[in-house]
Amino acid sequence: MLSVYCVTAAICTSAICVESSVNQPAPDLCVHGVTKRFEGTAGAIDVLTGAELSLSRGEVAVVTGPSGSGKSTLLYIIGLLDTPTSGEVQISGKDVLTLDATQQAEFRNRNIGFVFQDHHLLPQCTVLENVLLPSIAGEGAGAVEAERAQQLLGRVGLADRVQHRPAQLSGGERQRVAVCRALINAPLLLLADEPTGNLDQKTAESVGSLLLEIAVEQNTMLVCVTHSLELARRFDQRYELSEGQLVRQ
Repeated sequence: MLSVYCVTAAICTSAICVESSVNQPAPDLCVHGVTKRFEGTAGAIDVLTGAELSLSRGEVAVVTGPSGSGKSTLLYIIGLLDTPTSGEVQISGKDVLTLDATQQAEFRNRNIGFVFQDHHLLPQCTVLENVLLPSIAGEGAGAVEAERAQQLLGRVGLADRVQHRPAQLSGGERQRVAVCRALINAPLLLLADEPTGNLDQKTAESVGSLLLEIAVEQNTMLVCVTHSLELARRFDQRYELSEGQLVRQ
C-alpha cells in the first residue's frame, strides 16, 4: 500500500537556524544535532551523531556515503518517516518533531514529496491516478489538481501516457511518474532516496537532470541520497555521511 505523502514563520532557535541579518533570513530547512541510535543484542549502534544541514527554497543538496552509513535514515527523519534519538528538524520555522502522529502525517502530505528507488506506483491505477494519489489522501483531487497533474506529466514528457498503467511504461517513465506524484501538492521539500538506483546510465542521467531542473522551477528544496558519484557531482551542496558524521564536501 502506497504510503501517504505526507507554514508558519517562527524563527528557528538553533545556531544554524537563527536569522543573522535582514539580508540573510533563516533557512527553510534546519536539521540540527540529529542523532540516531539503534539498540541491539550486541550493544548500541550510533548511525547518526549530530547531523547538521540547512537549506532554503530552490536549493539542492546531495548526501553520499557507503551502504549502511545512515543516508536513508537521515532522509526518513527529515521526512517524518522515522524519529531521531535526539535533535531538531525545523521546516519553515516549525519544529516538526514535536507534532503528534496525525499532525505529522498532515504536514508531510502538504509539504514534503518523496521519490524512492522503487517507484511504488499502484499497478491498478492509471498514470494520472497515481500522480493524483497524494491529493486524494489530502483534501481531495478536483479540477485544479487534475490540471496540475496534466501539466507535470507534460513537463516530463508523458502527456500521451496519462491513461496508461505502470506495467505499460519503461523503468524511466515510471520514475518520472513518481517525480510528478511527489510534486503534485507543490511541496516545500522534495526528498529523493536513490532515485536513479534502478535505472540504466542514460535513463539515470535523464531522471537526475529532471529532479534538479524541477527543484529550481518549482522553487522547492531537494535533498537526495545516492551512491552515484556522477549524480552527486551535479549538486551545489555535497555532503558525505561516514561513521555517523555528515561532512560538507
